[in-house]
Amino acid sequence: MSGDHEQHVQQQFGATAEAYLTSTVHAQGAELAELRDAVAQREGAKVLDLGCGGGHVSYNVAPVAGQVVALDLAEEMLSVVKRTAAEQGLDNISVQPGMAEHLPFGDASFDFVFSRYSAHHWRDIGAALREVRRVLRHGGEMAIIDVVSPANPRLDTYLQTVEILRDISHVRNYSLAEWHRLLDMARLGVTRCRRQRLRLDFASWTGRMRTPEPQCQAIRSLQNKIGQEVRQYFEIDRDGSFSVDVMVLWAQPI
Repeated sequence: MSGDHEQHVQQQFGATAEAYLTSTVHAQGAELAELRDAVAQREGAKVLDLGCGGGHVSYNVAPVAGQVVALDLAEEMLSVVKRTAAEQGLDNISVQPGMAEHLPFGDASFDFVFSRYSAHHWRDIGAALREVRRVLRHGGEMAIIDVVSPANPRLDTYLQTVEILRDISHVRNYSLAEWHRLLDMARLGVTRCRRQRLRLDFASWTGRMRTPEPQCQAIRSLQNKIGQEVRQYFEIDRDGSFSVDVMVLWAQPI
């Protein structure tokens, strides 16, 4: 079963690597400056961009880092990152194939581990977080930026449904309470956390993943039939565009 999931991830994101490089959602965000500022405060910092996708975290922190390793399961993503880093003259970025649950690094290898819009694809979130803790140095920090699920069960059910209709490699968007519990079990202590709102254009959101038309229609049908509570919370527009909550969560080994 696990092999099936990794295959889905590679297929989904290998085919869409260029789309993630040019995605406005992934290329922009106040949190990118936050990550860069943290790295700049630690001279010669070594950073792991975990589930790097199009590489936007790597490109943003590389100018103030000692070394950045961009890791992803999709080789096509890594090819895009390697090419773009060379085009931007960022010679301190290296790429590494791998998965979050089995990081190919020694203990205490990194000052920072950053994961942006990747964690909801991890098959075994507990194993991945234990690996993050293992590769962090003493005093190191991790930051996870991802869509966070509402605590309300009805809102959560809607979010998980549209996510997996759009992308079969989706596993789960966790709630803040779930994140705190998972991090505690991995012996990672939350130091700060904030939420921000993210607007998703329906055409771009589905187009980026090449979501088949029947699934797009299923999402739109659900949006049109779902109750007012859900429509208001996610701010669903007539064209299907909607808003989600994103967390910017920082933690350290405890």
